[in-house]
Amino acid sequence: MNYKQAGVDIEEGYRAVSKYKEFSKQTAGGAGGANNVLGSIGGFAAMYSMKDFMSMEEPVLVSGTDGVGTKLDVAFKMKKYDTVGIDCVAMCVNDVLCCGARPLFFLDYLACGKLDADVAAEIVKGVAVGCRESGAALIGGETAEMPGFYDEGKYDIAGFSVGVVDRKKIVDGSKISAGDAIVGIASSGVHSNGFSLVRRVLPDLHEDFGGAPVGLVLLEPTRLYVKPVLSLMEKIEVHGMAHITGGGFYENIPRIFQRGGAGGQPGGGLAAEITEGSWTVPPIFARVAAGCKNEKTSGAEAQKIGAELIKTDAQLRRDMFGTFNMGIGFVLVLSPENVKTAIQHLDGIGFPAWEIGRIKAGDGGLIFV
Repeated sequence: MNYKQAGVDIEEGYRAVSKYKEFSKQTAGGAGGANNVLGSIGGFAAMYSMKDFMSMEEPVLVSGTDGVGTKLDVAFKMKKYDTVGIDCVAMCVNDVLCCGARPLFFLDYLACGKLDADVAAEIVKGVAVGCRESGAALIGGETAEMPGFYDEGKYDIAGFSVGVVDRKKIVDGSKISAGDAIVGIASSGVHSNGFSLVRRVLPDLHEDFGGAPVGLVLLEPTRLYVKPVLSLMEKIEVHGMAHITGGGFYENIPRIFQRGGAGGQPGGGLAAEITEGSWTVPPIFARVAAGCKNEKTSGAEAQKIGAELIKTDAQLRRDMFGTFNMGIGFVLVLSPENVKTAIQHLDGIGFPAWEIGRIKAGDGGLIFV
């Protein structure tokens, strides 16, 4: 018996890597430009020069890692693989952005039971798209074929991003004060969290949803907030940022507060107050809400029922906002006088934004009003 007979096709791996190299080249003009990437895909390690950032007073590297989770199962069933790579990048670079950092480079880890170079290349193509849109260079990664461990036809993907910020410009929540405004930036849909629930309550991925299969709606990739937010930060000061991922509003928004702040109080003696109805909630969440209550309907009727349930069922509403982004993928905290500038800037470049709340005195938590 040889390695191929044991289930690992090295030649297919070579074919996959040759495709990855082309995608990597498309991302080389990242935050520091093509000349900062040293070497190419296929070496033992990836290298990135920091020469363009030596002018910073104290450059700080900021890292993040994440995966796509069970959203991948939707991609497998819909046989659409070119968006989950974008999700993987977004989940990492949006987190790095929360510190005020500019993503520099990205590496991915792709694992499967039996490698199909064409499928793997579609996934990595999405990674490259996400890197280009966030200004990061795709400088390396790993593809692992693990027969008998992963089912054939199943893939897992995780990513790793490193960014840089001058220490004096780190956004850590220390400048947040009572009276600051909370601005929410629109999500593109469910993004990449809550899919263990979504897959249970929406088992028919081919159900019609506004003229398209709901499975394709669910595969809309996580929005990349790096370029719009960094460009906004050139105009105004941002006091805090949160990426709304797993745990929804209740877990992620309180993370903007610097722990052990004023007087040692939790959250610095502050809390986030969110104004319900101050932004547009995408209809996919109403459809999910209807499924959570086992409503035996679909399509527009289910959306109508779900929207009403979110308004009237307090526990369901709490669960939805504690699981999903509910239409707000990224949150900014800034001075009230900068709200108009922020919203106009973000709206003008295709990222709808709303003032969704205020910072109040409190215990580091979150309340809806």
